Amino acid sequence: MNDLLNRISADPKICFGKPCVKNTRIWVSLILDYLAAGESMEAILKAYPQLKKEDILACIAYGSAMSRENIVSISIPAA
Repeated sequence: MNDLLNRISADPKICFGKPCVKNTRIWVSLILDYLAAGESMEAILKAYPQLKKEDILACIAYGSAMSRENIVSISIPAA
């Protein structure tokens, strides 16, 4: 799970600090919304070719961890 969570970052200077797939401006919540609406991983990957399957799995892992914990550790770049 930690390997997947390493694919997620939150930087106050990027997307208002919302958790994103690392090195993108793609919000974790956007990917989770697509999945919740019934979109397939293949459709998401086609719409966002910069993503990999592991990035989508990382978003799911992040959502899962958030539902269990009050705090999820993800990388935050130094100021």
